[in-house]
Amino acid sequence: MLKKTVCSIFMVPTLMIPREDLKMYGYINGYIGDRQREELGDNYIHLLFSPPDMDMFKSFLDDEYEDPSYDLVEDYDYEEGFVVLVYKLNPKWKDDFKLVREGKYSRTSRMFQEIFPKVAKIKIDGKHRDEISLQYKIFKKTTDMIEYWENKLGTSFNPEQEVWSAFDPEKEMLDISQVQIKLKEINQ
Repeated sequence: MLKKTVCSIFMVPTLMIPREDLKMYGYINGYIGDRQREELGDNYIHLLFSPPDMDMFKSFLDDEYEDPSYDLVEDYDYEEGFVVLVYKLNPKWKDDFKLVREGKYSRTSRMFQEIFPKVAKIKIDGKHRDEISLQYKIFKKTTDMIEYWENKLGTSFNPEQEVWSAFDPEKEMLDISQVQIKLKEINQ
């Protein structure tokens, strides 16, 4: 599995596409742009999919275009069955997205933070269990996140510090050739 981008963690959920749907349709990651395409600006995100069933995905895509609550503006394909969907971000969260880009996750608005569930259902070794969501831990700077970083970095945590890595625009850009290489390595 590819490491999730900050965009995937904090921006994609604001599209309100059910997590189960994303998983079912082969969602891989979210990006602020695509190195192979013209820059659209801060108001758009690119979702990369590798659909396991193209007919089913086409139906999902048609629904996304028809539903006015989704701001899907375009889609395009890459070789090896990859599809990118470009969505316009909700301007309601503009200030929060700015804070995310600045790496100030805990300073996002309460309303923005409420989009994300406190508890996430995860599956480990075929068993389902509830766990505090990653976003909640980051927003609230939970003790376990602080301890994780203190142990990893071998230093004491400063209360002004965030408990997640900074937003790096280079890592947030889709580079399809790099994704293809990493996925081949993972699947070997």
